[in-house]
Amino acid sequence: MRKFETDVQLVRYEVLKEVSKFALEGTLEKKYKSIPKILNPGPKARFRCCVYKEREITKKRVKLAMGGDKSNPNVVEVIGAACDECPINRFTVTEACRGCMAHRCSEACPVGAIYHVGQRAYINQQKCIECGKCKAACQYDAISDVMRPCRRSCPVDALSIDEDKKAVIDNEKCIQCGACLYQCPFGAIMDKSQLVDVINELKSAQQNEDKHVYAVVAPAISSQFTKVKIGQVIQAIRDIGFYDVIEAALGADLIAYKETLEFAEEIEEKGCITSSCCPAFVSLIQKKYPELVDKVSTLVSPMIAVSRLIKSTDEKAKIVFIGPCVAKKMEIKQAGLEGSTDYAISFEELCALFDAKDIDVSSCNDYELNNASLFGRIFARTGGLSEAIRHVKEQYDIKVDFKPVSCDGIVECEKALKLAKVKRLDGNFIEGMVCVDGCIGGPLSLHHGPKDKKEVDKYGQLAIEKCIKDSLRALDIDKLHLSRK
Repeated sequence: MRKFETDVQLVRYEVLKEVSKFALEGTLEKKYKSIPKILNPGPKARFRCCVYKEREITKKRVKLAMGGDKSNPNVVEVIGAACDECPINRFTVTEACRGCMAHRCSEACPVGAIYHVGQRAYINQQKCIECGKCKAACQYDAISDVMRPCRRSCPVDALSIDEDKKAVIDNEKCIQCGACLYQCPFGAIMDKSQLVDVINELKSAQQNEDKHVYAVVAPAISSQFTKVKIGQVIQAIRDIGFYDVIEAALGADLIAYKETLEFAEEIEEKGCITSSCCPAFVSLIQKKYPELVDKVSTLVSPMIAVSRLIKSTDEKAKIVFIGPCVAKKMEIKQAGLEGSTDYAISFEELCALFDAKDIDVSSCNDYELNNASLFGRIFARTGGLSEAIRHVKEQYDIKVDFKPVSCDGIVECEKALKLAKVKRLDGNFIEGMVCVDGCIGGPLSLHHGPKDKKEVDKYGQLAIEKCIKDSLRALDIDKLHLSRK
């Protein structure tokens, strides 16, 4: 059995593998209804109260693995049947309540949900709106707050609880960062998959010489399959049936170069510029800090950049991005960007595809991947973009004061944006990475840990081209459309 961080990842993988297997066979439409019983044969349940509930949840996972609810534009959905194990009541009065005379808790409650019996406070959960004012008012800290992990992790307050005590995602607020998906300990939140579409494209390309399906791999892949060589992983991807495998890091080289030029040209006028590589970070600014939208770089992400590069050289190309990011699945659908990258799948989905095709990565040959420079590859971790811009400034002798603020995770991003909003930021460039540690900390990573940064740096050192100028020397960069506008 493949090793995963949690059983949540395991059950997602199992569904994705079965769906992939049937899609490869061409029998998915006939057999997908059998997957719940295949994975949950019974009679005993593996994780839930009964096998029947597990089958119902698996049924919903299968639907998401096959594309999910087409009427819902969000790529993240709540599985209602799985969302029922978290604490029903968020605020509870504990034994620390002293029955004081002040009754500040009930005085603070705006809906009259707190009452007193026998010198003890109680909360009427039917009235409680979970505002937290009672907890803030209690001088004994006698009111406990057990917030659901999904709500606690959401940086934009996009999650609420409905009358059935199920989590609900507000699509207008959601930035598709995937934090709720990663933090939910019951796997009740899952991303929609395009894996079936990708498999169908690969099968079609085998019969059609006018279709070339390329895999664009995120540099974060270097931190995922640490028990085998990166070249073996690339060969395994080729063995799936892809026409070729290209590094998204080559797009990072392109963006680092263009970002430096844009910065030099516009920093005096704008005073501060933010990166645009992380789609969740860009969405955060658009939805929560609209006054800073004009500060966002006009450039596309490395994924879009390399996709456009490939399509400029091969009119038969279809592009599949492989990475750890939920937001990338939304980015490819955005106005002005749609049609650049055709599909986006995760490392979890890649694992499922390997196993559905019985590909043993450890037995694959070591294929040399050499599209990008050292600096393009280290984009996968926090600080990589800033290092790349410094490098380009030196390489091309660009004289401009560059003071980056590299934000490691959503908390640091928000801090920098708030300071920029009031013009008190100690810097003139915000490198925003919504995930802690950068892309290697993405919600759809196979594993997370401090060693991941070292793996990315080791991967960067393997690049034959140590300089971005050398990586881009054969490209006609001026002919590429790299703007989001």
